[in-house]
Amino acid sequence: MKKLLLASCCLIMIAACKDEPEKTTQAVVAGESAKAQAPVSFADQRYVDMGKKAWAMFTAGDIDGWANSFAENIKFRWSAGDSLSGKAEVVKYWKDRRANVIQSVEASKDIWLPITVNEPQSVESKGTWLLNWHQVKATYKNNESLTFWVHIDMHFNSEDKIDEMIQYIDRAPINAALAKKK
Repeated sequence: MKKLLLASCCLIMIAACKDEPEKTTQAVVAGESAKAQAPVSFADQRYVDMGKKAWAMFTAGDIDGWANSFAENIKFRWSAGDSLSGKAEVVKYWKDRRANVIQSVEASKDIWLPITVNEPQSVESKGTWLLNWHQVKATYKNNESLTFWVHIDMHFNSEDKIDEMIQYIDRAPINAALAKKK
């Protein structure tokens, strides 16, 4: 019995002395998390303020003021696949549109969501995006009016300038309204 007890004690001591891998600890600063960064998070409210200011200029017909929020290399895309490249081309298009096609634009029921894309899920750029939804009432030079919803995504570069804008819109009703004669 003594031999059995002595053998059991030796086995327990050998098992207890077995080397365990070192445990690493990570220091956490107050207010920070040790968890991995989420793929998407909320961005600063100032992007909403910047977007609202720019959109107010657009609806007022101040295309130059609106374009002050753009980077020189902006890419302006529509959901149908059409696009414009460069600030000068975007300004030229919208100045012509406001002078010759659109009489007035009113926006209402707007929703703004600033986000930061930390890990792109698809083709979107990493960084700060401002997502916007609003209802538009457009009156055209032929006196036709149309009310519709628009969704716009705006990406901001490191200088807080919009370098990518995507406008999701159904252009078929707009084209139909423009086809009508005065």
